[in-house]
Amino acid sequence: MSGHDFSQISPVFFLQTFILELMHACEQEGGDYCELLIERIAKSAGLYFEQTYRDEYQRQGELGNEEYIDLILALKNHIGGNFSLASVEAGTITVVNSRCPFGDGVTNFPELCRMTSSVFGGIAARNFGYAKVEIRQSIAKQNGGCEVCIHTQRDSAVDKPGLEYRREDQPEEKQEMAALHSRIEERMRNVWWSLPKQHAAKPAPAIIAKSPAMQKVLQQVEVIAPTKATVLINGETGVGKELIARAIHAMSDRGHKPFVAINCGAIPESLIESALFGHEKGAFTGAIEVHQGFFERAEGGTLFLDEVDALSPAAQTRLLRVIQEGEMERVGGKHTLHVDVRIVSASNRSLEQHVEQGLFRQDLFYRLNVVRLWIPPLAQRPEDLPHLVQLILKRLNEKYSKNVQSVNREVMGKIRAYTWPGNIRELENALERGVLFCKGNELTSLELDQQPVADKVNDWNTHKQNILTQAEQAFLKQAMQSHRGDVKQVADAMGLTPRAVYGKLKRYGINSGQFR
Repeated sequence: MSGHDFSQISPVFFLQTFILELMHACEQEGGDYCELLIERIAKSAGLYFEQTYRDEYQRQGELGNEEYIDLILALKNHIGGNFSLASVEAGTITVVNSRCPFGDGVTNFPELCRMTSSVFGGIAARNFGYAKVEIRQSIAKQNGGCEVCIHTQRDSAVDKPGLEYRREDQPEEKQEMAALHSRIEERMRNVWWSLPKQHAAKPAPAIIAKSPAMQKVLQQVEVIAPTKATVLINGETGVGKELIARAIHAMSDRGHKPFVAINCGAIPESLIESALFGHEKGAFTGAIEVHQGFFERAEGGTLFLDEVDALSPAAQTRLLRVIQEGEMERVGGKHTLHVDVRIVSASNRSLEQHVEQGLFRQDLFYRLNVVRLWIPPLAQRPEDLPHLVQLILKRLNEKYSKNVQSVNREVMGKIRAYTWPGNIRELENALERGVLFCKGNELTSLELDQQPVADKVNDWNTHKQNILTQAEQAFLKQAMQSHRGDVKQVADAMGLTPRAVYGKLKRYGINSGQFR
């Protein structure tokens, strides 16, 4: 209530506050309560709004484009928005908005944008048979305005992000996604529980995939897991690359065999070959007995090579032979060993850049990069944040015998505003610190290693630099999209060297592979 004159409280402000608090209360329940409640309310209300419109203007039958546009714009503007029509193309209606009906508090609950999506999408689906609502920009995500596209033709909307809506007699893809998520989680739990007790005593891995970006990853996992193809996973540090590798293993026919994970960057270069391929007795000073490497231990299963870019040239050569021929020798050995191991590798760097710099074998890169998955950073997964917070709190309560059930609105707002350069790992660390010092059942403070970006704009020079940086980043992404990830063409378009473009891609955490 701070910042508002009590005497000026209106019915609209009362309802805004009520809805925001209701959303926060549902959010603390975890699971899908918040999303399901929003969608249920929005669809029911949308049906009522549509019927009210029909009664007033005596409309019968299905609404056409013009009537639909008139309805959704009038609806939003009557409740305090500032919506207007931006464009109408074949199968796509785009509207923009400069004022949110829910007020400034919407930045704490971007899920409320789903209410707009469900109202727009539900009405469109009833009249056109199908709709996909793509929220390109939103005030809730501090974009400065909203841009919403309603796609009414399924064929042209296939590659578009967003939530889909159909008439009630048609199945919805989100139900299929929920079923897929459940299948993957069940397979992962079964594999985890089959491990030795010292490993299975830890919590089973869980994937949070409420965001469209992560749901796309799960769909890719289902397709590639049953195959024998090698997989290269790209993503920033802490996004959960090993978790996705475990999902691929669990969903494959190797799920009952070992899953062996190794961080190549954590092993000294002088020992990496021995660690991977093993060594014979007397192979070097200190080799007093035969040692089986990770490849032999992963026989029949999956070997996950994290930070694969850290492999030495000699290890790269040996790895290439294993992938091509399915055979290897231990260090110091004379006998060829046949191995049956599926390789899933990962890196938070650009292997293409390493190839161009002569640091990584090009032929090995092609062998590892048969299928590539890109795991989005946490900053691009806002829908996952509340669910991740609840999952992490649950695990921390078990670890420290605490009873912290939720975070308050201020803490959740802080979590949403933060850029999370360390991704999920940093979120876990921040919440762990908070839980340790929390005395009640609600987390009311959270210390972060840096302030949110919005708090850094203290003077004109900083503000100007931030604007230029955002513009450069946006242009770079657009150029990568236009040239399908071809760095040389992007460099020509920007008047830079390929090396300079690679530097900017690294700076902004942009993976060129996702545009190919």
